[in-house]
Amino acid sequence: MTTDSPMPSPPFPSTDNAVLRLIVGNAIKAVHSGEVSVEDAILHAAVHSWYEGHIQGEDECPGCDFRGELPKGTKHG
Repeated sequence: MTTDSPMPSPPFPSTDNAVLRLIVGNAIKAVHSGEVSVEDAILHAAVHSWYEGHIQGEDECPGCDFRGELPKGTKHG
């Protein structure tokens, strides 16, 4: 997965995140096997990817509520 545009601030994981690739791969396998509907696979992948992005953000910037320079509690705009 590659993109020329910048990714938004977390809770989105980076596109090269190994857990994100696993989540998406598992969703694709579940749809292909008939285990879940496309809608259920998307929902599952979205929720778990959001959480993975949160974890990645906390690892990269402890005390921040996103991967950036603002400390927790600072308004974003």
